This record gives sequence, C-alpha cells and structure tokens, in this order.
Amino acid sequence: MREGRVSVEIGEAGTQAPSKADRAELPGGWAWATVEDLLVGSDAGKSFKCEPRPASPDEWGIVKVSAMTWGEFRPGENKALLDETLVNDAYEIRAGDVLVSRANTVEHVGAPVLVEEVRPRLLLSDKSLRFQPGSGIDRKWFIYWLRSPTVRKAVAAKATGTSDSMRNISQSDLKAIPLPVPPPSEQRRIANALEERIVRLEATELKLRTAERRLEQLRDFIMSAAATGVLAWDADPKHAPITTSPAVKDGTLPPLATGWRWARLQDIADVVGGVTKDSKSEHDPALTEVSYLRVANAQRAQLKLSQVTKMRVAPKTLAKLRLHNGDLLMTEGGDRDKLGRGWIWEDQIQDCIHQNHLFRARIQERATHPKLLGWYVNSAARSWFEANAKQSVNLASISISKVKLLPVPVPPADEQEQADFVELGERVLARLDRLATACEKGLAHTAALRRALLTEAFAGRLVDQDPEDESAEDLLKRIRAEREAAEAERKAARRAATQTKRKSRAKPHVPASSDAPPASDTPLPEGEQGTLPMEFTA
Repeated sequence: MREGRVSVEIGEAGTQAPSKADRAELPGGWAWATVEDLLVGSDAGKSFKCEPRPASPDEWGIVKVSAMTWGEFRPGENKALLDETLVNDAYEIRAGDVLVSRANTVEHVGAPVLVEEVRPRLLLSDKSLRFQPGSGIDRKWFIYWLRSPTVRKAVAAKATGTSDSMRNISQSDLKAIPLPVPPPSEQRRIANALEERIVRLEATELKLRTAERRLEQLRDFIMSAAATGVLAWDADPKHAPITTSPAVKDGTLPPLATGWRWARLQDIADVVGGVTKDSKSEHDPALTEVSYLRVANAQRAQLKLSQVTKMRVAPKTLAKLRLHNGDLLMTEGGDRDKLGRGWIWEDQIQDCIHQNHLFRARIQERATHPKLLGWYVNSAARSWFEANAKQSVNLASISISKVKLLPVPVPPADEQEQADFVELGERVLARLDRLATACEKGLAHTAALRRALLTEAFAGRLVDQDPEDESAEDLLKRIRAEREAAEAERKAARRAATQTKRKSRAKPHVPASSDAPPASDTPLPEGEQGTLPMEFTA
C-alpha cells in the first residue's frame, strides 16, 4: 500500500482542477485532471436525413440515442442513411470507441458506452460524441467513472433544455468535468474490482425485476379473478366458473362464477366525460376555483394525488362534475395499452372534478361494488380497451360511446356477498403489495450499493495502491504529448486537403500564341508604338 495521501493539482495549461473547497486529498501517485486531459481527440457526429428503419448490412446507418442509453452499445438502434454520397467514413464507429449521448432524457443525457462489437457502416449522429482516450487510460475504468455519482451530478447541473423529456449537454462542458486520475495499473485493478462486484449486483437486480414482472402478472390475474367471482372457488364450490357466454369461447371475455352475469357499463353506471381547461377563465373572479384530476393522476388501480392542479369553473359545472365517493375514473387517451386505467375516488379532496381526458362511471343502485368494477377495468378489460381504441400518429383514444358498451361482470345482488368478494381480493392483493414493496426496497438497496462502490473506487479506497506504478502525472504528460502530435497530424491533413482543393479550383494555364512576338526586355523608343503582326484569311 502506498504510504500517505497528498493533494495534487495539475498546473499545466488547459487543465481545470477543482476549487480548493471541492478538492479532496488523493492517494500518492494520483492527480487531478479533466476529461479533456485524458483524450487525444474527440468527434461530434452530424445530422443526416434518414429513413425510418434500421439500415441493412450493406447500407450506411446513423446511430440513435437509444444505442447509448441502456449501459451497453446497441448497434441495431440505427436509421438508414438517405443519401450515402454524404458519408464521411472518418465518423464510422469502431470497436473500442467510447461514445456519449449528447442529447437524451434527464436520466440518460451524458450516458457513456464502450463499443465492444459493432457492425460496419455505422456513423455517429449529431446527438452522439466519441471520446478517444490516450494510451494508458483503461477504457472500462473511464466508462465506470463517467457513470459515477459525481459525473451524473455534474451532467445534471450542466444539461440544458426546457423539455422534461429531452436535455442537451455540450462537448466542452463534458470535457471540462474534473476527475481524480489513478496510475494506469491501478485503473485496471479498479475496473476489474468494479466489474466483479457490479456483475453480482446486476444479477440480483435482474432477479428482482423478474420477480416484479411476475408479481404484476399475478396482480392482474387476482384482480380479474376477484372481479368475476372466480377467486372464491376454494372458499365456496358454488362459485365454480361457467362458460355459457359465447364471448368466452373466442377469448374476448373471462369466465364468470355461477350466479354472475354480463351487462354493459351503461346498464349499471352513469358514464360522463370531464371538462376542458380554458385558459381564458383562469382569472375570472365570478368562477369557482376547484381541484381537477388529469390523466397523470389516474394510474393502474390507483390514484396519485401528490400533484393536483386547480382550475376555475362555473357553479353549474362543479355541480355536474363534482366527484362522489365510489366514482370510478378511467383514462380516455394515451398509450394504447394504458387506456381505461384508473381507480376509485374516495373523497380525498373536497370539491374535485376531472378533465375531459378522464371518464367517470358512477354505479347505479349498488349494481356492483366499485372495487370489483375497478379491478376488472384494470385487468381483464385491458384487451377490450385496446381492441376498441382508435390510433392517431402518437396517441390512442377511445370514445365515450364505446366505453358505455364495455361488457362488465355483475355479481349477485347480495351486498354481503359482494363485500366478501372485495375482502378476499383485498387480502390477496395486500400480500402481493408487500412482496412488490420488498422488491422495490431491494432494487433501491442495489442502486445504493452501486453508488457506494463507485464513490469508494474513485476515492482510491477500493483497491490497494502500488508504489511501483507509473504515476498519474507521468501518464498525463505522455497523453499531452500524444494529443499534441495527433493535433499536428490533423492540422497537416487539413492543410493538405485545403491545398488540394485550391489547386482543383485554380484556372487552367493558357499557353501564349505561337504568333505572338517574342518577349523583349528592350524598351520601345519614346514616341513609338509597337504593332503586332495580324493575318486574316478569307
């Protein structure tokens, strides 16, 4: 173990060391630098017109940001180039490249990947950057560092853009991020130690996510079984499922327990749409300010009410659309597989209404329990909503006339029996919720362990130091020399290209006519005018 810790600041031109307040003591042999200090070059891709399909193997393609989003390079995430005459193969992606997403979602902007395998004829896009680390920089260590909490925090602070879905970061901002650099041999030891531990973390995360998906599938099954009476098989054999409905045979509707029947939603509930927000009414003092629910508040079998907005409406609108305890809210538009999602209103907010992209179903004469209906529309009815929706370019929607025709299971009229179905469903779903919460906690724990590992690694506390290692200062000097040589080579290539272009544009040399008099340095006598021989032929 190298003895002692020292605070090192690189003083060479072009290096931006952290401020004294942020600078931490480093192990001996380490040094502060910036991303730019580790590079011998970098490239920014260009924007091209592309076809909305992946390139075939013999075509040139442009990578999409999704190729750099998920922690590994995905060459299949590309678009076919429309005009291949514009190709500059200097921007072709090659194995060993370090790529960074310059524009992406808040979570993934600045996300790095190491290209290990790549198909030929794939180019950088204008939303991607390529970093070329100098010799002595371990690329896996560099990728791990770019994914560290410190860098993610710096990227979040520098990323620009007003859209919540897309942010941008400049090449100069990325290259200016400071970092502690260990000796080359220690970089490899850190990368190997991180890889070994993170592989185990990823295996645990995969199991937890698989368990989450299975729990979600089981939750859908339990909601459907409770909403059709089938969940009570073991409790009472009289509820064994029947399959007398023709709709069951073609798979459009689930089986019902004995004593249950099918009806249309309009037969058991009043279904209405909501109100459209009018910006002109926002400051009208004659109107009443109330809370209103949006599509974002209606999630799968739950209402999320942490962010509820306000609007002003006329008293008659409030009277018509005020939500009552037991009302079921369902989404009208959005992604096709999310149509109809929503849940039961339970008077959480006084005087609350809903917008026009939510439908409200108010059950008549206690025809069914609201939770039985809510479970049904969030499970078995999902396929019906998808089949009856209309698709626009980006969104799907379903009309209120269609929703009123939704086939719904109706339980026996006995209210106590309905309550028994609800109690059994809630008990089973509560167990699944506890398991899902355990999975969420497990994933949060693995994420915290990953952050801790990266923090320890880049503070020099994950592996031992070796006093025989080449120092980071010597490494940075060597990279600086490589960068200067590479830049000189690039300048020479640009000069050569410019000269070639100038020569190609120069006017061709026109030789003098053979009839012209020979050039003479003897001046003409004053007052004399020279003449040129001229011949005219008929």
